Amino acid sequence: MADPTDRPALAPSAGDGAPHVRDQAGDPDAFLPLGTIPYGVTNGDYDPASFDGLDFYRVDDLLTDDEKALRDRLREYVSAEVQPVIEQHAQALTFPLDVARGLARLGAIGPTIPAEYGGLGASSVAYGLAMQEVERADSGLRSFCSVMGSLVMYPIYTYGSEEQKRRWLPRLATAEAVGCFALTEPDVGSDPGSMTTRARRDGDDYVITGHKRWSTNASIADVALVWAKDDDGDVRGFLIETDLDGVSTPRIMDKWSLRAAVTSEVVLDEVRVPASAMLPNVKGLKGPLSCLTQARYGIAWGVLGAAMACYDAALQHTTSREQFGRPVAGFQLVQNHIADMLAGITKAQLVAWRLGRMKDEGTMRPAHVSLAKRDNVRMALSVARQSRQLLGGNGVLGIYPVMRHMANLESVVTYEGTDEVHTLVLGLEATGINAFS
Repeated sequence: MADPTDRPALAPSAGDGAPHVRDQAGDPDAFLPLGTIPYGVTNGDYDPASFDGLDFYRVDDLLTDDEKALRDRLREYVSAEVQPVIEQHAQALTFPLDVARGLARLGAIGPTIPAEYGGLGASSVAYGLAMQEVERADSGLRSFCSVMGSLVMYPIYTYGSEEQKRRWLPRLATAEAVGCFALTEPDVGSDPGSMTTRARRDGDDYVITGHKRWSTNASIADVALVWAKDDDGDVRGFLIETDLDGVSTPRIMDKWSLRAAVTSEVVLDEVRVPASAMLPNVKGLKGPLSCLTQARYGIAWGVLGAAMACYDAALQHTTSREQFGRPVAGFQLVQNHIADMLAGITKAQLVAWRLGRMKDEGTMRPAHVSLAKRDNVRMALSVARQSRQLLGGNGVLGIYPVMRHMANLESVVTYEGTDEVHTLVLGLEATGINAFS
C-alpha cells in the first residue's frame, strides 16, 4: 500500500476564504469545544483525547499491518486535530475544509484507488477503517470523504475515460479539488429512475437542465457528477464544473443534522458541456446505484466510529461520576445499557470486517451491503440514544459528542437508501418476492 505521508502539503487554495465556505451562521470560536467541564461540575469526567477503541472480540488480530497503520494514523489525527474543533463547527454551521484536507493527506479519500491515480491501492477493510475513524469525529466529515471517494472518484475510475481519470482523480484524492454527487431531486428520492433532469444532445455538446437536492459538498465543489437522462431516456453521468454558466449550488442551512457538512442543491439551467464530460463506460441506473453500493459500504464502517465515540463518552462519565455513594456505572440498569452497547458494537464490527473481505474477494453483493448498512446504523442510533440517557442532563450539551452523533445518525439512517428500502431488499433476498411494487 502506498504511503500517503509522502504527499506534499497543500498550499491554501483560492477558495479557502470564499464566502460560500466561511460566511455562515456563526463563529466556531463562540462555542465550547468537546470535553469542556461545565461550570461548577466536579463529579464526572470526559476527555475525548483519551479515547481507546473498543475491540472486545480482537478484530485487530484479523487486520493486516497496512490496515492497522492507516487506521492508527487517522485515529491520532482525529484525536489531535479534529476533535478539538468539530463540535464548534457543527454548532456554527461551518465546514472545516482545512481539517478535511488534513484527512486527505493521510489517505482518507479514495484509498482503494491505485496509487498511479492518487490513491493508496489499499484494501476495502482499510477504507472501512478510515471511515470509522473519520466518523468517530463526525458523520458530516465522513460524508465529505465518502462522497469524494465512493461517489465521485469511484465512478471516474470505474467508468471514466483515461483523460477524466488523469485530470480529476489525483486532485480529488488530496482534496485540492472538491467533488459532489448529484442524483436525488426535490421530488425524486428512493426512485431515481423517475428523475426529471435531462441531457439534450446539441451537436458536439450536451445541454443539461434539472434540479438536484441533498448533494453533500456541492456549494464548495469544483466538479459535480450529475446524473441525467439523455434523449433516449438512458441515465448518463456527466462531470460538470460548477463555475460554468447556468450552474448554481445554494446551500441548505435550516438543518439540525450534519451541521458540520456542506449540504446543497445543484440547479442546472441550460448548462452546456462537451460530450467528453460524459462518463463513457456506463449507461443506465447501474451507474449511480453501483456508486451508492460503495458509499453504503463505507457507512456500515463509519457508524462504528460514531457508536464507539458515544460508548466511550458514556463509559468515561459513568465510571467517574458518583451518585448515592458509588460510581453510576455500578448500578445494574446502567450496566445493562453498557453491556448492550458493547455487544452491539462488537457484532457490527464483525459484520463490517467480513463484508470488507467479501468485497475484496469479489463475492459481495448489494444485498450484503444492505444488511450491513441497515443493521449497523440501527446499532449506532441505539448506542447514541443509550449513551445520551447515561449522561443525564449534560448529555444534551456540546461538551459531549453524543447529541451531535445522534442527530447526525438520523440523516445517515435515511440517505444512501432508507432503512425501509434496505429492509425490502433483504425481504426480496429471503423470499424471492418483490415488495417494492
